[in-house]
Amino acid sequence: MRIFRHYDDVPDAFKGAVVALGNFDGVHLGHQALIGEARRLAEERNAPLGVVAFEPHPQEFFRPSSESFRLTPFRTKARLIAEQGADVMYALAFDADMAGKTAQEFVMDVLVEGLGVGHVVVGVDFQFGKGRAGNTTVLSYMGEMEGFGVTVFAPVEAQGHGKISSTDIRNALKAGKPDEAASLLGHWWTIESHVIPGDQRGRKIGFPTINMKLEGCLEPAYGIYAVRARVLENDVTVAQYDGVASYGIRPMFEVSQPLLETYLFDFSGDLYGRHLAVELIAYLRPEAKYDSLDALKAQIARDCDDARKALASAPLDPPPPR
Repeated sequence: MRIFRHYDDVPDAFKGAVVALGNFDGVHLGHQALIGEARRLAEERNAPLGVVAFEPHPQEFFRPSSESFRLTPFRTKARLIAEQGADVMYALAFDADMAGKTAQEFVMDVLVEGLGVGHVVVGVDFQFGKGRAGNTTVLSYMGEMEGFGVTVFAPVEAQGHGKISSTDIRNALKAGKPDEAASLLGHWWTIESHVIPGDQRGRKIGFPTINMKLEGCLEPAYGIYAVRARVLENDVTVAQYDGVASYGIRPMFEVSQPLLETYLFDFSGDLYGRHLAVELIAYLRPEAKYDSLDALKAQIARDCDDARKALASAPLDPPPPR
């Protein structure tokens, strides 16, 4: 998949694409269905399949000091979109210039003159342009005038849940329900980052961990998780391990900076500097403070047993929403 960060340098080979347009935070089942509709139309037209998203997320531009809420930082989002079969991703810079464009300017400058789209697929609640003044009616009218098609795609609903939304997925992760979040995502929610040096406390008590900081994404509930960890090279999985992870501030050691610490089963070696993707499969328990290191070691051993049991019954792909 090719990635372009600007709308004014797109080669002719990618003009006339059928594009899915939105933020796609999480690339959840609803997003996948919308991209799937764009893929169907692209195949009918023998045209490239494109996805248009914005970097940073518009909310990050308008509220830069707020807590990070993103389900998928850029690298993760790009990988997930590539897995949907996209030929090209237009990761357009959302800056003051983009924020200031009227709906009409966005259509003419970006979609028509820049990307040269052949067809656009959007959700029913899609809004765009300065002050969110543009909607699907405006887009459809301008598409008719400028010679590109517009498909307004109905939202995907989960059985017994209603419309699938990124907000509901964030709330599930905040509540310590990674399985519920995964059922709406259509994939396990994953923390991707590089392994950093730690204080080696885990090694001293017989449970050496790999340490990762969350970078540009939502913080899930603090606590202990059953996880699957994948070692990535150029976004390709080269090794995979089951494990148990702690995310939080480690109350026994009074650490203020949240950290993901993962103990990998049946692994020995050095992963410093490697890029890992850690999938949260099951929430086991909240963080806790113990009276002694022996008590902590005993609890970690129990956590390992619980994680192995949870992972043994967890499918590689999450079940559909209930």
